[in-house]
Amino acid sequence: MLPKVQAICTCALVSSAIKPALSPPHVPTTTPWGGENAGLIADDTSAHVHIACTFGNVAQGIEPGPGGRFDVPSTYVLRAYPVHVGPSLPARFQGTVLGKVLTLSVVVQDTVADTTVTLGPVQLQLGREPQMGPCPICRTPGARMASRVLTGS
Repeated sequence: MLPKVQAICTCALVSSAIKPALSPPHVPTTTPWGGENAGLIADDTSAHVHIACTFGNVAQGIEPGPGGRFDVPSTYVLRAYPVHVGPSLPARFQGTVLGKVLTLSVVVQDTVADTTVTLGPVQLQLGREPQMGPCPICRTPGARMASRVLTGS
């Protein structure tokens, strides 16, 4: 069981492998990557990321190439808060991994608004807890309940 994964988000988390460029290619990374208003969890087969009150998934491992660069197809939900209305949109996770630092941008093809939305770049550190701020979709169930009691909602 990964209790830190639950702290990232109460949504269903899918994992993916993002291997730091300096690590052996056979070592999966299941430790969270965290930053300001951003978080990512990864294993060998998928990834889940939050930037502010939005989130997305990759259905494959993320293998950085030369210079630690990666560019993988994904899906992303821009309309996740205050009510998840979706839809899940085509997107790309792009960035670099250098040691324990991952720089990530998400380029979303917003087919609802007929535009392209770029989130980031955000900088994430391996092993750092994501600092998700006030976004209620990214809190543990207990923290979400406590915020309702405190705010009266």
